[in-house]
Amino acid sequence: MRATKKYLIPALIASVGLALAGCAPTATTNEPAAEGEELAPVAVSLITSQTGPLATYGEAYIAGFEAGIDYATDGTKEAGGRAIDITISDDAGDADTAVNLARDAIGQGTKILAGTASSGIALALAEQAEQNKVLYISGPAAADGITGVNGYTFRSGRQTYQDVATAGTFIGDPAGKSVLVLAQNNAFGNGNFTGVQAVLGGKGAEVTSVLVPEDATEFTPFAQQIVQAAPDLVFVAWAGATSGAMWQSLDQQGVFDATTVVTGLGDVATYGAYAAAGEKISFLNHYHGGAADNEVEAAMIKHLEANGHKADLFSPDGFNAALMIVQAIEEGGGDDVDAMIDSLEGWEFEGPKGTVTIRAEDHAMLQNMYQAKLTKDGETWVPELIDTIDADTVTPPLAK
Repeated sequence: MRATKKYLIPALIASVGLALAGCAPTATTNEPAAEGEELAPVAVSLITSQTGPLATYGEAYIAGFEAGIDYATDGTKEAGGRAIDITISDDAGDADTAVNLARDAIGQGTKILAGTASSGIALALAEQAEQNKVLYISGPAAADGITGVNGYTFRSGRQTYQDVATAGTFIGDPAGKSVLVLAQNNAFGNGNFTGVQAVLGGKGAEVTSVLVPEDATEFTPFAQQIVQAAPDLVFVAWAGATSGAMWQSLDQQGVFDATTVVTGLGDVATYGAYAAAGEKISFLNHYHGGAADNEVEAAMIKHLEANGHKADLFSPDGFNAALMIVQAIEEGGGDDVDAMIDSLEGWEFEGPKGTVTIRAEDHAMLQNMYQAKLTKDGETWVPELIDTIDADTVTPPLAK
């Protein structure tokens, strides 16, 4: 077993929607076995999107999780002498569905929940974890509010603060700089504007916005507003079918010549969506395949590729979740929730992105982030690392 209190490493092969176990269960509960009897499996309920708008994120998370369990347990799918019995369920991007799945699992004795790419769903599952006193490890969901929401909830990926702080590194010290947020005038866009105000505005930047109606199809006037404003940095938060036309307008109106344009690098499937603008955008990046170049990442990528997957944006989130679950079972037994929580608080380990620390006070996951760019390789767009941003540079403030 390669897991220790400080360092842990992971990987698992699971059929989506099936319960997994390292060996056939000999008991139906998580009660400790009597002396001489085989210990019952530890039940883990992984809830994430397999269908719906976030299905691709769920797929990457699950594949990373599978890699992590296999690696952390040396292929045995056992921890602390017990098989790990994993059930993977589809929340379909719906909070009510996720809550019902969680309640069913908890009702059957499950004390460990993991997953979901949706921040709204993660907060709903966090509430269930607190009410029922079970351990919950959130997935790719990025909302800052998940950090510190309660003592039972952890996260296995980054949070919005770390994204925005990484964007700010393209202009150095934000104090006295002008930052313009280009976004759609909806909850997503306004949320990003608020986040930039809080993070970069809190560091002394002057933050303004160009908010575009959701139904807009002509973006030239908005691009011209950006050129006229002449900000030091443009932070773009955009989603949906109009992305290509929006990026084309920025390119045609000379926005990239006038200022630095930053947005988040998405999953592999989106690399071609930026068209000719792809090589002109500066990308903040949570992760892309090959970004970390360490032994843990190499092991993850090997497992992913052997099972028909590519390293993707949220592969480390699944991998880290598996590491955390094995750590919790090894140190907390799989039944004692308080002991499992204690084993994770303040834990430092080596993951696919390098050294990760779980801050004891609010369970923030302190980790490196990346600056990246896209380059054309034949007909394919590929990410290229510009710089690794040290975890200390983008550490979120303590949650209150």
